[in-house]
Amino acid sequence: MDSYKTGTTTVGIIAKDAIVLAADMKGTMGSLASNTDVTKIYKINNYIAMTIAGGVGDSLVLVRHLKVQANLYELEHKRSMSTKACGTLLSNILNSNKMMPFYTQFILAGSADGFTMYSLDLAGGIIEEKKYTASGSGTELALSTIDANYKENLSTQEAIKIAVSAINAAKKRDIFSGGDGVKVVVIKKNEIEELPVVKYE
Repeated sequence: MDSYKTGTTTVGIIAKDAIVLAADMKGTMGSLASNTDVTKIYKINNYIAMTIAGGVGDSLVLVRHLKVQANLYELEHKRSMSTKACGTLLSNILNSNKMMPFYTQFILAGSADGFTMYSLDLAGGIIEEKKYTASGSGTELALSTIDANYKENLSTQEAIKIAVSAINAAKKRDIFSGGDGVKVVVIKKNEIEELPVVKYE
């Protein structure tokens, strides 16, 4: 496991009327940059999205599972799964496999029960984030940028600008973060908007 390396930087910022998720787009295999346009933000339903960091296979199997469970919940209960319920489900899955863990880290955010955001680790630890958070190998660099620029009641555009700056700071100094641009997803009250990558290269 000493040679098992992952690289990513993702951030989440709660604004006044939205949650902004952003991620770099570099995929790595050890010291090899295997891809430069990888998606690391996934929509779970019309109200919830999540960022991934860590092993791609481990991350995506959990993304697929959450999508299925969210769809089943909506069919059975005639309403969308809440962000808290989705986070609890993911936390339970991760914790039940902690002896042979998924090598992953997630930021899960949504608007189904108000704007809420959680960070989760590979053992199922879950923390509700009230302002902002980051994950991956560039976490320290990204958080330093957000710390210096964050203020209460940010507008969506202000949060996007800070999130992009945080990812770019990590891309500049963290060798495992990079890619062709910055992926940005905005979770609004009734929809999730994926912004064009080209604007944030």
